[in-house]
Amino acid sequence: MDNQNFKNMVLAGVLTLLIFVGWDWGMKYLYPNANKAPVPAASAPAPAASASTSPAHTREGGLTDAADKALEAKDLKTALNPATRVAIAAPGLSGSINLIGGAVDDLTTNRHTAAVEQNSGPQRIFSPAGTPAQQFAEFGWRLPDGRADAALPGPATQWAAPQGAKLTPQSPVTLSWTNPAGVTFKLTYAIDADYMLTVTQEVSNGGQAALTAKPYALIARTEKTASIDTWNVHAGPFGAFDDAVSFGPDYDEVTEAKQLTNPGKTDWIGFTDIYWMSALVPDAKAQASSGFRALGGGLYRADLIYPDAAIGPGQSSAVSTRLFAGAKESSVLDKYEAAGIPKFGLAIDWGWFRWFEKPIFWLLKSLFGLVGNFGVAIMLLTLIVRGVMFPVAQRQFASMAAVKAIQPKMKAIQERYKDDKQKQQEEIMALYKKEGVNPLGGCLPILLQIPVFFALYKVLILAVEMRHQPFALWIKDLSAPDPLHILNLFGYLDFTPPAFLGIGLLALLLGITMWLQFKLNPAQMDPAQQQIMDLMPWLMMFIMAPFAAGLLIYWITSNVLTIAQQAYLYSKHPQLKAQAEKDTVDAERAKTRGK
Repeated sequence: MDNQNFKNMVLAGVLTLLIFVGWDWGMKYLYPNANKAPVPAASAPAPAASASTSPAHTREGGLTDAADKALEAKDLKTALNPATRVAIAAPGLSGSINLIGGAVDDLTTNRHTAAVEQNSGPQRIFSPAGTPAQQFAEFGWRLPDGRADAALPGPATQWAAPQGAKLTPQSPVTLSWTNPAGVTFKLTYAIDADYMLTVTQEVSNGGQAALTAKPYALIARTEKTASIDTWNVHAGPFGAFDDAVSFGPDYDEVTEAKQLTNPGKTDWIGFTDIYWMSALVPDAKAQASSGFRALGGGLYRADLIYPDAAIGPGQSSAVSTRLFAGAKESSVLDKYEAAGIPKFGLAIDWGWFRWFEKPIFWLLKSLFGLVGNFGVAIMLLTLIVRGVMFPVAQRQFASMAAVKAIQPKMKAIQERYKDDKQKQQEEIMALYKKEGVNPLGGCLPILLQIPVFFALYKVLILAVEMRHQPFALWIKDLSAPDPLHILNLFGYLDFTPPAFLGIGLLALLLGITMWLQFKLNPAQMDPAQQQIMDLMPWLMMFIMAPFAAGLLIYWITSNVLTIAQQAYLYSKHPQLKAQAEKDTVDAERAKTRGK
């Protein structure tokens, strides 16, 4: 690799770093979140605030404290009493509706396990109020000023359900309660085959006096089970307002403001983790307002509030709200968006490069459908990418050959103008133009791979379809880092190395294949540059070790294919191979003389 190609590689590395880090920061700077300004929201009164527990968070979310986990298991046995519940049985969700208050507070997914072990049970989405992992949805009515009233059902109301009722996609369930004045309130629940419930709140005034009430829906949750909120993946309050998705504010901002109102038209509102989300979609016929609030003690709420409904004697009024609670499966979210929920497919935080990431994800899923293994699918994806770029690689080698051919002339110019760097550069550029050589030709294949690499990186950290997907042998989850570390003798020592020292077999293979790839390139004439090239594979080994195993498999496969490609192209360009061997010998002589 000559000096110019070395500079090209450094340039490509800088560009990669800018894409990974700079773009997201720049967009947040240029388009700050509009929800940060605290504006009072009209909703039910919140409990007095208390200090947040500041729980430890993991990438996937969930309880992390052992005492909380034990208490959650104990509380669920008590709270999920079948005598006070209506069972939910659908292809996507299982659980129950609480007849005390009519809350949807018990939901688990049927398609995703809680842990990588297949016998770990289903992933829990909702838990009842008061449990350590509490998260639930509630639907009800308040007075026009937002207060509760005995004439209206509340969280302690005992709703009536038909005998033996069970909520399925084929059988909606209606709960009812009648107040002493003869006003009947109904909550009708329907569910589809995926993760969407539709809740219709109906009031029928059989009394003698008019009633004015404000329908509302809310989602309440604890921060204890939240995913880590990172610079490139948001976890926390979010929603879509005026046909634009807002990934924010975060929990700390809601805690500081205590109450935030979302400006504009609310398309949907809720909470997101990396893989799961809960969201309320308002009735399209009613202009609902929405907001977030901190309830204290690490508890938060998303409110959806409808306008006052005046119901005279003999009249009725109804409003329908959809509740999504489940996994952020791309095809499912896209289906709901196609059915009329604005920007619902963008509930997955693909970022500004979604135009490229989603096609890569589609191709990866298509390959998985053919081979049945996402690890093999990643390897096939790499093969396709390298195949598509093979003509570019051929041009790169032709460009390298051309650059090598004019090396004597370049060295002559450098000697002639060694004291005038500006003139030297002008003459070299003139030489490139005269000989028809593109000095940046060797950089193009690296630049073309950057979007693919970044897209796969986002897919592996965002797509629930990749979660807990095995490859082979010890790789049980392609979306997680390599679990075997050399420093703890692959798990035999009770010791977890820090992330920057967590070198696994995949990271070691990455370093070795990159070293072999670099060995096929000619040695650098500059000993300092050669030292950098010698260190780079092992430096990348440490940098990439904490990344998802699937990403390392992609890079290792790419390195192996590059080695094979270089060997083939050297056979097609013998003059380039001869020049590379000569440069290596010259570099070794220069190194020897320098000792």
